[in-house]
Amino acid sequence: MSIKFLAEDDRPREKFLLKGKNSLSDAELLAIIMGSGNREESAVELGRKILGSVGNNWHNLSLLQISDLMKFKGVGEAKAISIATALEIGRRRAAQEVPEKIQISKSEDTFRILHPYLGDLQTEEFWAIFLNQNNRVLAKKKLTSGGINQSVVDVRILFKTALENFATGIIVAHNHPSGNLKPSQDDISITKIISEAGKVLNIKLLDHIIITQDSWLSFAEENLL
Repeated sequence: MSIKFLAEDDRPREKFLLKGKNSLSDAELLAIIMGSGNREESAVELGRKILGSVGNNWHNLSLLQISDLMKFKGVGEAKAISIATALEIGRRRAAQEVPEKIQISKSEDTFRILHPYLGDLQTEEFWAIFLNQNNRVLAKKKLTSGGINQSVVDVRILFKTALENFATGIIVAHNHPSGNLKPSQDDISITKIISEAGKVLNIKLLDHIIITQDSWLSFAEENLL
């Protein structure tokens, strides 16, 4: 019986999307990995049987060989390998340390993060760095290229990305291929627009950095925000 033929409340994939991964039982998680059950059992029921055979313990399940898994009706080589692969991924994840997010404390930090992307370009690009309350980097993204002005930089996309990353602060940056660090009127104008838009969403514009091949200018340090 394929998952698509189950009652809607019993469909693990749909439940995952509607209620989130934490709402799924262990058997439902295993059912998603397998994809289907057998003629007599749904994928969830088969998952429940497999887990029951090892005391409902993921560690014990990881000790089973491919041949052991294939003893269950409806589990062929492909499904057995999928189960073993998922368990191996979990083991490797548990063995790894959570990478520490980079913290930005001064404009030089921003320059060092974005200079490899912007320093040697012949055209202008506009980037944003999204930060949490501790000014640690959640994400960075190029938003546009080819020139900086109000019509090119879409502030809606900027703050949509900030919301998607649960950011409380943003730093924007762009390059000046000419090497001139002086902000243009468009630079100043878009900075004010972003700053005002951020106040509505309680997402603070922390800085705007202009980057050249060997230097940078910080709007915050120049009191231009």
